[in-house]
Amino acid sequence: MERRTIGAAALEVGAVGLGCMPMSWGYTESQRSLDSSLRAVHTALDRGCSLLDTADMYGPFTNELLVGRVLRERRADAFVSTKCGLLVGEQHIVANGRPGYVKRACDASLRRLQTDRIDLYQLHRADPEVPIEETWGAMAELVAAGKVRSLGLCAVGARAVRQARSARTERRPAARGGVRPRSRLHDGTLVQLERIQQVFPVSSVQAELSVWSPEALEALLPWCESRGVGFLAAMPLGNGYLTGTLTPGQGFEPEDIRARHPRFTAEMMAANQPVVAGLRRVGARHGATPGQVALAWVLAQGRHVVPVPGTKKERWATQNAKAAELALTREDLAEIAALPPARGSWY
Repeated sequence: MERRTIGAAALEVGAVGLGCMPMSWGYTESQRSLDSSLRAVHTALDRGCSLLDTADMYGPFTNELLVGRVLRERRADAFVSTKCGLLVGEQHIVANGRPGYVKRACDASLRRLQTDRIDLYQLHRADPEVPIEETWGAMAELVAAGKVRSLGLCAVGARAVRQARSARTERRPAARGGVRPRSRLHDGTLVQLERIQQVFPVSSVQAELSVWSPEALEALLPWCESRGVGFLAAMPLGNGYLTGTLTPGQGFEPEDIRARHPRFTAEMMAANQPVVAGLRRVGARHGATPGQVALAWVLAQGRHVVPVPGTKKERWATQNAKAAELALTREDLAEIAALPPARGSWY
């Protein structure tokens, strides 16, 4: 698989990563299987998807334990990315950016992952009660201690702005060119990035980016590109919608995050079918699936961009990896840019 680099240290990873969260948290619980998930991770590594993205909150903790079982055998094949900064309770999630906690969280993640070093340690969310410089400084000390190789930030504070934007009818940002309306979606993240960059270099930013959620193209992706910062594209398959395998009105189990998202109501899933149909048309010309086209579109947004599709099944891990072989033409990208904007607020 093609290799891409993350950050000034030029850390190499496969062009397509693997999001491990669905194996333990957030999606259909009845379809989870430890053996199936382990096979999916091994399959991804076999096909060059070296970046394994997890977090201590997934489970919580069980996802890191799962990834650790694979790392015990194949540490040299993997680029390990995990996160800190969020605590999961019975009915709530809260941020914790206190320096002492961050250091303890790192040690706990190292134990669960069965490794002596984390390749990319990401701040999942900033703690509003702790200056982000203090949290980032503690993370930088982990690099100095040899426990972490590089640091990344997950985009934050998008909910209210996205909700306001969805109430307006405006053309969505075009792919790599064209008029991009000012959404202000990532303004908070950009401010945080400028602050922490003064403390220790940022190697990566992780934020949602997909055909139906392209807002990062406007300001966040250019910020990364101009500074040599890697971009990890979260939810590049639109939580499974862009694969074309979901049926409007099919319903989701109560704990599935899609059961509470307005874009996954039967009405909105039906209304957004033209987006999937467009991906399917492009894919038909290349012998590719809609999901592979969606991933190839993300890959086409820049050499520093690495999509991190989540899956818990070997079949989809194989299919996602093959997307790295799909080179979209200028005409393909123009056709995708002309698709109607997704309908429905994400939140």
